[in-house]
Amino acid sequence: MKFICTIILLAVSAFSLAQSPRETKNFDFDWKFFLGDSSEAKNPNFDDSNWQEVQLPHDWSVKQQVSKENAGQGWMAGAMGYFPGGIGWYRKSFTVPKSHENKKVVIQFDGVYHQSNVYLNGKHLGFHPYGYTTFEYDLTPYLNYGGENTIAVRVDHSDSPSSRWYSGSGIYRHVWLKVTDPIHIATWGTYITTPEISEKEAQVNIATTIENSSKSLVEVLVENRIVDKEGKQIALEKSKLQVGKSKQETLQQSLNLKEPQLWSIEEPYLYTMETKVKVNGKTVDEYKTTFGVREIRFRPDKGFFLNGKNIKMKGMNLHLDAGSLGTAVPDKSYLRRLQILKEYGVNAIRLSHNPPTSEFLDMCDRLGFVVIGEAFDKWKGGYYAKYFDEWWQQDIEAMVLRDRNHPSIVLWSIGNETDEQFDTSGKGTERAIKLRDYVHDLDPSRLVTAALRPDQERRYNVNGFAQSLDVVGYNYQEPWLEDEKREFPDRIIYVSEAFSYYRGRKDQFRAFDPINPWFDVANNDFVFGQFLWPGIDYLGESKAWPSFGRVNGLFDVSMVEKPAAAFHRSVWNDVPMVRIAVADQSLDMDTGKPHWSWPFLAGHWSFPQYEGRVIQVHTTTNCDSVELVLNDKSLGFRNTSDYSNNTITWHVPYEKGRIVAKGYKAGREVASYELKTAGNPAQILLSPDRTQISADGQDLSHIAIRLVDENGVVVPNADQEITVEVVGNGRLLGLDNGDLRDPFTGHSIQTYFGKALLTLQSGRSKGTIRVRVSSEGLSDEVLTLEAQ
Repeated sequence: MKFICTIILLAVSAFSLAQSPRETKNFDFDWKFFLGDSSEAKNPNFDDSNWQEVQLPHDWSVKQQVSKENAGQGWMAGAMGYFPGGIGWYRKSFTVPKSHENKKVVIQFDGVYHQSNVYLNGKHLGFHPYGYTTFEYDLTPYLNYGGENTIAVRVDHSDSPSSRWYSGSGIYRHVWLKVTDPIHIATWGTYITTPEISEKEAQVNIATTIENSSKSLVEVLVENRIVDKEGKQIALEKSKLQVGKSKQETLQQSLNLKEPQLWSIEEPYLYTMETKVKVNGKTVDEYKTTFGVREIRFRPDKGFFLNGKNIKMKGMNLHLDAGSLGTAVPDKSYLRRLQILKEYGVNAIRLSHNPPTSEFLDMCDRLGFVVIGEAFDKWKGGYYAKYFDEWWQQDIEAMVLRDRNHPSIVLWSIGNETDEQFDTSGKGTERAIKLRDYVHDLDPSRLVTAALRPDQERRYNVNGFAQSLDVVGYNYQEPWLEDEKREFPDRIIYVSEAFSYYRGRKDQFRAFDPINPWFDVANNDFVFGQFLWPGIDYLGESKAWPSFGRVNGLFDVSMVEKPAAAFHRSVWNDVPMVRIAVADQSLDMDTGKPHWSWPFLAGHWSFPQYEGRVIQVHTTTNCDSVELVLNDKSLGFRNTSDYSNNTITWHVPYEKGRIVAKGYKAGREVASYELKTAGNPAQILLSPDRTQISADGQDLSHIAIRLVDENGVVVPNADQEITVEVVGNGRLLGLDNGDLRDPFTGHSIQTYFGKALLTLQSGRSKGTIRVRVSSEGLSDEVLTLEAQ
């Protein structure tokens, strides 16, 4: 292993060019769905007229009722969040024009959970067990050109729960129909690296794989040109290549990029690479790709460097569901989540514990996140054990080949808390080496990691498992990090999962010491980052019925920032800030699993039950000092350095009104935060993030719903049911309130601390959409949006 490693990468993500010979058609609309099984549903003449009409992405489980009857066995009881699995069928009829008879037609599924069998016109195309990787089938030999075709997909999730978290069920990601010339760039057929970068120049190496599905040898001309943000061509390279019939060949080319703009967290600059393939002067294929240029180094003594700058990864572990949307999450929902995390101060994401959508990584590229891409949770010791031996190689290929060109990806993870880390026979370590080496074969430009579960005996060191990794991730093992470093000084170390509030001890890793684990990262140069578990609440892995999710995130599923999130905002964000939270043991809320939780904290100032009593108020800040003011009376100044965790504890006689915290740096007020006592609910307040959306059937508006008093203050302690009606060319996609004990099917939901979130999706025609929200005792509130 090389303990000081420099990686320099140009990264790309492919899109078809306008007017390109290559057609990439979104295939998400006009599907039929049936929850149940039928041996005849694969046949083209099967009668599906009574099936439900759906559009993709689609997750059938989240639309069903939660029930204790859906519990798993033992510790897996709440893994699926008490949602059902089952078997489902999808069917779609479509036509392909006769003009495509000499083309190659492929269907690509970005993700189906899981154990899918796909049929075209009754012909079985293939089986794909893993629910998180992209796969495709060649439709060309079985199409009725000019006539009707039927694609049928059987999805088998009858083994639910089949994961440690909510996985959803169905075709829950995009589907694409791709039409190319027989001579074309292969799927994931570009790989770009830069072996040298300087301020004056970057050497750009691009490997382009050409596939020849024709019946004769061909000579192709491959043109690659780099275009900057302004659309100016700044480099061009042309080369010829011969490709035999039914063969693939890879062409290596180099371009020089003058005075390159580097991709970074602060300025994620992206170039465009345009690739053309020509035969006898005719363009037969085109790609348009975005890429970023950046230098990565991992050092055992100082951690992570991006473009020569030493950076601490301030990270969150994310599952890829989104509350009431389940796992069928539209792209704009992911974008909203990432934008909120970016503003909060997050700069790194660990994808737990599976590959995401390619669109998710595109967003990380554009927003400036560094990402750990992860292939699996368990290996032979988990729910995927029966398929692992046969399929691990294909699943690794699907992840690495698809995503290896994203500038955001900085590490590959081959597993999480695998049982093999405890195996003293050596077979587990052999398996780790096999996976590591295969990732290196596919992408030599990145290091390989895995996350280790706490182990008092540290068997992962005895059996060589940890030593087999380029970079070692430790889950909840902060008390051992300094020992690990002394014993293995050349080891590259980070915290792959961390509690967000409490720190463990060597004798009790699930202890409740109120010393934030972030300080183990901040105070040790050799620890390059921390990834909180979890960043956002998620479905499944619930503590116990009736909760159907994990609620220990710093954000709830509606992306409301919790009071306990103030600490990490204070240490991850340079913007001066101060927040107020109130200790309140009377809160009616699901606390999740205790070691991942924090003390009861409320984010409001409405406590009639505490009138005249002394209560604890916490101010968390990254300022030098804080002044607390209650109803215009100062309660004094306190220095942040006199307290731990950037949090000052005050004891305040409660009185209704207005409490304000003011943050000071160098004696000057630079931040403030206030809470006001709420009266009775007087109005429904609707706050959309967008009032104009695209009429493409996929765009979203996220509408925050608030119950407020006559002064506009959110009423946190008088929750009541709200009902939503949508009129026009749009639909209610989901309703959330952040309380994962409150089912979210239908058009009504109870507010939670006075709040809820409505996710509206556009239809496919232009027009006005009206959203009406009603609640007993309050006037209806109507919001008008435009789909354009």
